Amino acid sequence: MNNDLREQPEERLALQSPPPTLEAQTETPPQQQAGPAPRIRARGAARERTHTGGRAIVVTSGKGGVGKTTVTANLGAALADAGKRVVVVDADVGLRNLDVVMGLENRVRLHSLDVIEERCTLDEALVRDRIRRSLMLLPAAQNRDKDEIDPEDMLDLVDELQEKFDIVLIDCPAGIEQGFRNAVGGAQEAIVVTTPEVSAVRDADRVAGLLPGDMPARLIINRVRPRLVRKGTMMSVDDVLDILRLDLVGVVPDDREVIVATNRGNPVIDISGSPTGAAIRRIAARLLGEDVPIPDLTAHEPWFARMIGSLRPSRPSAKGS
Repeated sequence: MNNDLREQPEERLALQSPPPTLEAQTETPPQQQAGPAPRIRARGAARERTHTGGRAIVVTSGKGGVGKTTVTANLGAALADAGKRVVVVDADVGLRNLDVVMGLENRVRLHSLDVIEERCTLDEALVRDRIRRSLMLLPAAQNRDKDEIDPEDMLDLVDELQEKFDIVLIDCPAGIEQGFRNAVGGAQEAIVVTTPEVSAVRDADRVAGLLPGDMPARLIINRVRPRLVRKGTMMSVDDVLDILRLDLVGVVPDDREVIVATNRGNPVIDISGSPTGAAIRRIAARLLGEDVPIPDLTAHEPWFARMIGSLRPSRPSAKGS
């Protein structure tokens, strides 16, 4: 593991079973259907597991645009670099993007629905990463509908994947409709990704409340801008945790290199010096049980930034203006 894993400040939140989340009640999320959404049934309630295999982790968010797919792709690459056999599953039928983020769109010929409908084998549908031999992608169908898969189909598919891989990462579509139920139906663990914005945190709280009660759920706070947090114009990590009450597994700073890497289909973890890449590698280490502290991104600031900030004239007070 990189040296940056050992040089962080000794600040860490223990991963424990999360207490119940606080459901936001002020406004209905835009993708929520009328009436109460059903809570996802726990795996054991559907049928008994037929085997024990690799870990199946769903990466979800509720709100779109929070960087969930980018986190999934890079987390898969980091776990593969740690020596694990990893498959990332695109569960967003009809709007697949994971293949593009991984730079594998030209290699996709078959997809998960082909496997479910027995038009091909699982091995035939899997796409190997360009660089990492132990990382594979199971694409979603781009011209089909989410309703064509049900949670039992996904459960069977993930069971088969767990026989072949150490870790199955399921990239869940945004929202709380059929695609969400399918993705969660195949998992035993969850990672909830949010940005420090009120709307994203509210939707993440809604999603966390719909997860099975026996499913361990952890939180990644993505695209944190330390300078805005220090100014008080962006929610802090503590602000988010006060609302979500989930176990924090990582904080990922915003990084302009992410857009460049994603557009090129390259992992940001491969960019030397990228704070985003370093943060995701630390998250991968924590998921594998390593005792890696979570750094306080707002605690440090370059001396020249502090100096420039001290030279800026203070804004006049709004009072009396």
